[in-house]
This record gives sequence, C-alpha cells and structure tokens, in this order.
Amino acid sequence: MDGLMNFLTGLSLVLIALVLFSVRRSHIRVEYSVSWLGAALTLLVVSRSEALMNRAAAILGLTTAPLALLTLVGCVFLIVLFRLSVLISALKDANIALAQRVAVLEFHLRSLNEKIQTR
Repeated sequence: MDGLMNFLTGLSLVLIALVLFSVRRSHIRVEYSVSWLGAALTLLVVSRSEALMNRAAAILGLTTAPLALLTLVGCVFLIVLFRLSVLISALKDANIALAQRVAVLEFHLRSLNEKIQTR
C-alpha cells in the first residue's frame, strides 16, 4: 500500500507542477486550472493520510483502503471532467450564437453594399 500511496503522491505533485507551469505559460486559463489544482490537492491529501483512506473504505463499504483511494480519486477526476464538459458545451453554444450573429451582420452588410451600388 505504501507503494501506491507514494505513486499517487508523486502523481499529484507532478499534476500540480504541470498545472502551475501551464498557467504561467498561458496554456490554460486560471479559472480552469482551479479545478485541476483542487483535484491534485485532494489526491495529495488523500494519498498521504492512511487514516482517512481507512475511514473512506469503511464508509464506502470497501474491503481495502487502496481500493477506496482509487475510488475517491476516480470520483474527483470525474467531477473535474464533468465540469470541463459543461464549460465546453457552453462555449460551443456561444460559438454557434456568435457565428449566427456574424452571418446576419454579413447579410445586412451585403444588402447595404447592393443598395449603394444600385444608386
């Protein structure tokens, strides 16, 4: 179990470093990095606390603490991915609305150009 805990601790530290590096280089926006940092910090805290893992295993009705750890980690990252899916959906809807507005503006611009040319 110590090997799994150490691996997940290392993974969380790498994830924190990657997110901070990406924010610094403007590869990811700050508002999106918050959920990734929260997930990585949750992973770090859970992977370092054996008592917390044992308690989570008891609450979830699981037989082993590592299984509880992996279940919690999976749930945290599913929540992050769901949040990002909602944001992507909203951006797609906004993009479609913007494209429609541009099309309407182009239509009006062409109409005005035709009126000017016919005079």
